[in-house]
Amino acid sequence: MNDAVLDNGQHILLGAYRDTLKLIKRLGLGEEQAILRLPLQMRYPPDSGGMDLVAPRLPAPLHMLVALLRSGGLNRADKQALARFTTTARWMDWRLDTDFSVAELLARYDQTPRLVKLLWQPLCIAALNTPIDQASAKVFLAVLRDSLGARKRSASDMLIPRCDLSTLLPQQAAHFVEARGGKVLTGQAVKSLVSNARGWSLHTASESFEAEAVVVATPVWQAATLLEGLMDCTTLHAFEHEPITTCYLQYDEQLALPVPFYALVDEPQQQAWGQFVFDRGWLDAKQKGMLAVVISLSGDAIEAGQEALAQSITRQLASALNNDALLTPRWSRVITEKRATFSCRPNLRRPGATTGLPGLALAGDYCESEYPATLETAVRSGLQASRALIEAG
Repeated sequence: MNDAVLDNGQHILLGAYRDTLKLIKRLGLGEEQAILRLPLQMRYPPDSGGMDLVAPRLPAPLHMLVALLRSGGLNRADKQALARFTTTARWMDWRLDTDFSVAELLARYDQTPRLVKLLWQPLCIAALNTPIDQASAKVFLAVLRDSLGARKRSASDMLIPRCDLSTLLPQQAAHFVEARGGKVLTGQAVKSLVSNARGWSLHTASESFEAEAVVVATPVWQAATLLEGLMDCTTLHAFEHEPITTCYLQYDEQLALPVPFYALVDEPQQQAWGQFVFDRGWLDAKQKGMLAVVISLSGDAIEAGQEALAQSITRQLASALNNDALLTPRWSRVITEKRATFSCRPNLRRPGATTGLPGLALAGDYCESEYPATLETAVRSGLQASRALIEAG
């Protein structure tokens, strides 16, 4: 375990994340080197009570029609409900005039309980990290538009980073900046931000810096603290957050899943918390035998402690995959991001890039966007912030 490099969580992107992919390419990473690209899918382990849907590499929307016809684990009523939903949503251009909960959206379009349990609920929790009875239907439809309803098949692909996100973006971005004469400082938290005649003064515990313009690209709660007194931070303070937990389990190198990841039937009442399991060996040959189990909305799951959660996860995996060897990993590690994402609720107010203050902009996954708290939202907000500052001169 000591030489294992673990990310703070297991991440997944969409092929529709055009600005993130452009950034990765601009930073010098080839997609094949950095990412495993898979067709859109929702697959559960065989005989685990789930479903099996994989979109073939055909032009959209034919790929989804064929995927639905070939899908396993869904009866005729389920398939009809899914076809009815996607057809109606496409007719609406995946948009709503009025926002309400995802649960209400699914009820309005008569989605079957099994389809909600195996498809809609896992997708909503994975994408928005918010319960379906509290999650924004508008934002959920935007995610579905660029996955199930993508006009271009490749936009619906699922992308799994082969390395941790620090290696994928921040470290590469730092090298890019430094190679062009810029300076990157780490471990120096900005304690205060003061406006002056030349722009802004930034003060850390030991140094001060002058800048013509500043982009505050921190988590929203840190932005609210830093900007208090400079602007109205009511919107920033109003965000609520949800945790995400990843349980890493190391087994013998010979252990491998037949596919890169499976969805899992989660049953919180039975301490079956996991929603997805990823085989890290598909991503990195150095991590053969390592499984990463993701638990979104993990507040209840972590209450009993990390050891109890890891044991619950191994029991869930052993049952779902019909393999008792999964009960006894060599080691386990549970990592929880307590404020992983904001709670993406209907009609949530999200700030734009501009602040109303000259030379000061915001960037982050909480900023105004049709998407929830995703890497793509963060990248787009950074572009919007830089453009706003450049245009303001």
